Amino acid sequence: MPVMHSSLCHGLSSSSGSSPGQNGRPASQRFSSASSASSASVPWVEERISVLVSNAGDSDSDFEDVWKQQMKKRVARKQPKTIPVAKHPRKGFKNYDGHRNLKSHASDLLEAVKTAKSAMQIVVDDWLESYKQDQDAGFLELINFFIGACGCKGVVTHEMFKTLQNSEIIQHLTEKFDEDSVKYPLAAPGTAWRKFRSSFCEFVSALVCQCQYSFLYDDFLMDTLISLLTGLSDSQIRAFRHTSTLAAMKLMTGLVRVALHLSLQKDNNQRQYEAERSKGLGHRSPERLESLLEKRRELQEHQEEIEGMMNAIFRGVFVHRYRDVLPEIRAICMEEIGTWMQSYSTSFLTDSYLKYIGWTLHDKQREVRLKCLKALQGLYKNQEFVSCLELFTSRFKDRMVSMVMDREYDVAVESIKLLTLILKNMEGVLTDTDCESIYPVVYASNRALASAAGEFLYWKLFFPECEVGVASGREQHCSPRRNFFYLLLAFSMESELHDHAAYLVDSLWDCAGPQLKDWESLTGLLLEKDQSLGDVQENTLIEILVSSARQATEGYPPVGRVTGRKGFTARERKIQIDDKVKLTEHLIPLLPQLLTKFSADAEKVSPLLQLLNFFDLNIYCTGRLQKHLELLLQQLQEVVVKHTEPVVLEAGARALYLLCDPEFTFFSRVDFARSQLIDLLTDRFQQELEELLQGSFLDEDEVYNMAATLKRLSAFHNAHDLTRWELYEPCCRLLQKAVDTGDVPRQIILPALTLIYFSILWTLAHVSGSNSSQEQVLVLRGKLLTFCDLCQNCLSDVDSEIQEQAFVLLSDLLLIFSPQMILGGQDHLKPLIFLPEATLQSELASFLMDHVFIQPGEPGSDSKDAEEEQAQIEQLHQRRRLLAGFCKLLLYGVLEMEAASDIFKHYSKFYNDYGDIIKEILTRSRQINRKQCSQTLLLSLKQLYTELLQEHGPKGLDSLPAFMEMRDLARRFALSFGPQQLQNRDLIVMLHKEGIKFSLAELPSTSSSSQPPNLAFLELLEEFSPRLFRQDKQLLLSYLQKCLHQVPQSSDHSWSPVISYCRSLSSQENSAETSPQGHPQAKRRRVEATSKQIQEHFCPPQEQSLLLSSVPQSPTFTSTTVKGRYSLWRQKEEEEDSASEFTQSQSPFLGSQKHKHLYPDGSYHTINSHYGPGVGSQLTRLSLMEENDDDDEIVIEESSEEEVGEWEDTDKHPSSHSSFKHQRDLFDSAEVDSNDL
Repeated sequence: MPVMHSSLCHGLSSSSGSSPGQNGRPASQRFSSASSASSASVPWVEERISVLVSNAGDSDSDFEDVWKQQMKKRVARKQPKTIPVAKHPRKGFKNYDGHRNLKSHASDLLEAVKTAKSAMQIVVDDWLESYKQDQDAGFLELINFFIGACGCKGVVTHEMFKTLQNSEIIQHLTEKFDEDSVKYPLAAPGTAWRKFRSSFCEFVSALVCQCQYSFLYDDFLMDTLISLLTGLSDSQIRAFRHTSTLAAMKLMTGLVRVALHLSLQKDNNQRQYEAERSKGLGHRSPERLESLLEKRRELQEHQEEIEGMMNAIFRGVFVHRYRDVLPEIRAICMEEIGTWMQSYSTSFLTDSYLKYIGWTLHDKQREVRLKCLKALQGLYKNQEFVSCLELFTSRFKDRMVSMVMDREYDVAVESIKLLTLILKNMEGVLTDTDCESIYPVVYASNRALASAAGEFLYWKLFFPECEVGVASGREQHCSPRRNFFYLLLAFSMESELHDHAAYLVDSLWDCAGPQLKDWESLTGLLLEKDQSLGDVQENTLIEILVSSARQATEGYPPVGRVTGRKGFTARERKIQIDDKVKLTEHLIPLLPQLLTKFSADAEKVSPLLQLLNFFDLNIYCTGRLQKHLELLLQQLQEVVVKHTEPVVLEAGARALYLLCDPEFTFFSRVDFARSQLIDLLTDRFQQELEELLQGSFLDEDEVYNMAATLKRLSAFHNAHDLTRWELYEPCCRLLQKAVDTGDVPRQIILPALTLIYFSILWTLAHVSGSNSSQEQVLVLRGKLLTFCDLCQNCLSDVDSEIQEQAFVLLSDLLLIFSPQMILGGQDHLKPLIFLPEATLQSELASFLMDHVFIQPGEPGSDSKDAEEEQAQIEQLHQRRRLLAGFCKLLLYGVLEMEAASDIFKHYSKFYNDYGDIIKEILTRSRQINRKQCSQTLLLSLKQLYTELLQEHGPKGLDSLPAFMEMRDLARRFALSFGPQQLQNRDLIVMLHKEGIKFSLAELPSTSSSSQPPNLAFLELLEEFSPRLFRQDKQLLLSYLQKCLHQVPQSSDHSWSPVISYCRSLSSQENSAETSPQGHPQAKRRRVEATSKQIQEHFCPPQEQSLLLSSVPQSPTFTSTTVKGRYSLWRQKEEEEDSASEFTQSQSPFLGSQKHKHLYPDGSYHTINSHYGPGVGSQLTRLSLMEENDDDDEIVIEESSEEEVGEWEDTDKHPSSHSSFKHQRDLFDSAEVDSNDL
């Protein structure tokens, strides 16, 4: 990078500061005089020209022609023969104190910008005063300010500035840079540094602004500063590159403002000149014309000078840094070039500059793409710029449209906003295909994205037509709103993108809220007699009405759509209250009419009844609207009697529940209507029940009527307390007859089960009060036991729906009446605690196997139509609900943890359907009881292995696909333990030990030559071997050797599972972590020796040779975390009896020669971090307890939470060689290839 020779700058500063008139000379004269001042000035002139011209990597600059003319003028001008020299030496270089003064002044300026206690204009003015007094000292202070802002501790001294070129100065600063950290002010976290960034940018802008009438044209300050920043921006130090690029871009932005101001002044001057010239000869002033011409020449020279500076920055910094490897630098370039185009569109809003933004739209980083889109938004929103953007739009339109599907939500949002501006200001640019790719986004789960797409949809489809409706005539003042709803209906139906209009309403709410809240037009369309709306259109309109009412009164988006907001402002809440009042006042008279018109259609009645949720029901009292309430109650009763669909009955029960509030003055009237309705339904049920119990045959109509009555009563019992109607006893009699005879139809049993369930819950709510008697509690217990027996009998019913219903109700009741129900001072409910017996637990597990873990057809296959696929999806959801109910019983302790083995063993096979549920239950189970959870995992593997063994036999078991699935399951179980090896150490050893016992449990007879049938189970245990510590592997090998001594030995059979398992325990590669106790080399030798003994004992000679040749020699252990000068392991003294006890406890297992390899001094080892005595105080001790004759136990003392935390903390400290990593990160490639963007 070309640099400036500082000695000439010293001379130029003297000459430029000698007289103000010199600053008024043309730029070409000042540059040319500088170039011929002395022989020492030649290198700087060449460098100056190379910075401003030769670096041009692109010939499309608007300033290039002007600058070439400038350079020609410089050659033609005569050069001054002498250089003006200052009469007195400068204060700044008189006894100059080098580092101390410069560092002090630079730090003062840096601190002033960092703290921002004063306005940046004041800080700049103070610096300008010092610059006026001593130009060189002041400029060195500015240079060192920029160096300090990079985080560099180096200082540019006068001698360096005088004798070295910029490249040498930057090289010196690079050597002085702090290489221990990649953090620097612009990249440092925290509010203070974010504030520094804004102050830094403000300082650079203020610097240009304050110098625009004086030092900006002194041929020293800006030229030298631009040269320095250009050199720094090409550095491999990212701190230099980042900070200098930001400073250069902000400097360029300030120069653009100055150039724009000069352009306005030139236009002003031109108008004044034309006005003066147009005067008559008698009124024209020649002096005035001459001064205006002189002013014009001066402005032209200043503008040429500014454009030269801008060209130097653009060519020297922007062209290289817009594709920098650091995304922050690329984002700065894109943000600033957008600002230049908006501010100085005459020069910058051309295709030669727009192409940089277009290219960077393909950047891989989210931040850079965001800056590009926001820069383009600022251009497209101004209609004056549209003509300049036509070529760019045609070239990059496809990319902007494709960014709607960007993986980053905020980028996609900004791209849709940009396309909306193009749609508004550039007619006909976006084709129908382009728009159709945006329409589906209105149903996106992200609300910001859906709202942006809704705004695009509004301006594309709705706004033009609505405007046409407004302009068509004032007499049809409602037609624009009706037009809007017709268009909304057409889009919702023709697009066929989604079945729920609630998401469409939510997407359009921000831009079309007033239209959507036009409930007068909506209800007018629905109640219009001679309307041409179809059935689907009416359903959609009703759903739009309900969705808009919900959105206006509650403000929450539909289910599944994320907003990110936590609450509403006071203004928003007030708007919601006002909308709620308006909605209620409008719909109270019309709701009975709507129910009357659509009472026969269940799809329309159900959402209409939901409108009561959004009413201000007090208006019924204050507005004296009781007659409308009477009509509503009548229609509600007719709807309940007419329909049997669950969704309609639940909506009716919910609506009546909202009206049955004792605080309302009309409560008595509503309660009376409810009693009438329940009496009617109860009488029907009693009559039909008597006929059924008497054994008379019921025809289809009678069965339908009875089932419909039970459905209505069940739906209302869910929301209302119907205890006084005593429905429990007749329903129990009905179910008992169904269990005894099996003559009761399924349509009657299902609602009867639900009705008894709600009756028990309402009774529990009554006895939960403190004033309930013990007799009431015991009566409820009797009802509970009776109902649970009936449900248990229903689990064996032939009808699957009855079985599922009984399972769901049993799961809920067992959970409600679990031991946790007495928490919170409810001790009087202790007799109600109900724990299932073993038979019931077994039946629940059997139901799970028969109805949940089954293999249905795969959804989405070509052979199935859409209805079958939808049915399979619904069945999958139902099975997931059943599984979740069973899992809750496990988590709350209702069922034993061993019952979870029936779930865990299907983890791998049914991972796609239930993987998230099983993973959650596995995690929660481990949090409840780690040991029991590990035993359950092992039990799952045992069960699967036993089932496979019974089905296929022991021969060739490990080659079956089912066995491969078991290995995959074991691998998943091993991964579920996580990275906490020390915390799970005892569990893994226990799992291995129990697995070894199981594999050798059924020993063959002495005369038999067959191997144990469970021996292949060792291959499953191999998946858990990487979780073991080395000394644990050795102990397990010793334990395996002891157990194998009891097995008859035969060379006729291959003991490959044993060999493979031993290899997993002896290979160093599978070790998950360093041994927590010392002497790893000796331990490994002992482990390998034990493994070799087992292999020689149970492997034929030909297999031994193959085994030995296939296992490479283990390399010497090397730590990758702690260097040699630190000692991670230290020995800790123990009591004498501990040492002797440890020695005695090992001898039965390892023999007299083995334990001396383990700990030569017979003591335990502890972990101590080199960062201080407080970290890693002690490791869990491993001890081998004496074995008895019946059972061999390996006991590992559980570590405390503090010990585990100390163990984990040792990995969090940086290693001693971390500085090399930081040094490597500090330097990087300055540019990224264009193909990577």
